[in-house]
Amino acid sequence: MKLVFCGTPEFAVGTLEAVIEAGHQVALVVSQPDRAAGRGMTLQVGAVKAAALRLGLPVVQPEKIKNNLELRERLEAIAAEPGGLDAILVVAYGRIIPDWMLALPKHGCINLHGSLLPKYRGAAPIQWAVAKGETLTGVTTMRLDAGLDTGPMLLAQVEPIAPEETAEDLFESLAEVGSKLMVKTLAGLEDGSIDPVEQDHTAATLAPILKREDGRIDLTLGAKVCVDRWRGFQPWPGAWTSLRGKKLIVQRMCVGEGACVAGEVRVVGDRMFVGCGESEIELLEVQMEGKKKMAAAEFLRGFQVKTGERVGS
Repeated sequence: MKLVFCGTPEFAVGTLEAVIEAGHQVALVVSQPDRAAGRGMTLQVGAVKAAALRLGLPVVQPEKIKNNLELRERLEAIAAEPGGLDAILVVAYGRIIPDWMLALPKHGCINLHGSLLPKYRGAAPIQWAVAKGETLTGVTTMRLDAGLDTGPMLLAQVEPIAPEETAEDLFESLAEVGSKLMVKTLAGLEDGSIDPVEQDHTAATLAPILKREDGRIDLTLGAKVCVDRWRGFQPWPGAWTSLRGKKLIVQRMCVGEGACVAGEVRVVGDRMFVGCGESEIELLEVQMEGKKKMAAAEFLRGFQVKTGERVGS
């Protein structure tokens, strides 16, 4: 099949490589522009662009696509070639696909989404599935329409979420599963064996884009809820609270063994617990604002934290 591939981060690289390995022709890769990042604000090349260049594929990086006449003319030229354009694959591209692109390929625009639709529609499905304490998730291939992840589903693959797995861990496993599912989806579209299934819109849940504030630990919630949110929000926005008027980043935590007053510190030997709802979390590794990461024992010694101190206020 002749394809155009739209994607930007590492999550999409495996799918690009898999469709090439399966013998499909990628006529063009569309990726977001390089962005400045890091302390030095140096220009960072996206993972998909780097992979495409390594594979010898042409790449374009439009800032906007909805009214981009140059991009439209290029894609329409590909569609006008002998054999036409079979599909546009969209994997973590990070842009809304305009109507003119949706209508261009023979099989439409095929998206790989990191959840079992219609659950967790939106920008951060993997993170929110973990943050909400789900034990099962998966990936879904779907034909994009004008809505937010509302198009008909093609194939899905269920995957478990392990109790200690973070969103960062899950990204890696779902990327691998998703790449295989996309290859299977293309084969099914090619031989006509896939019947698209409309989503049950009444069962839809949302997975909105993450904000920095989502990382603030709400100590009125139960310990498991707080730990699940920490797992889900790795690597960003992470989990943080405050101690002695400064930001305290929690690098690792787990559900504690007992209970204490919400927001109150309980020190047992070289272990640090914090009251959370009617339970407690154990802080295993922390980082005070402007300082290095420390195991709890080192932190307790260095900062002389005592039982009865409060965090989060």
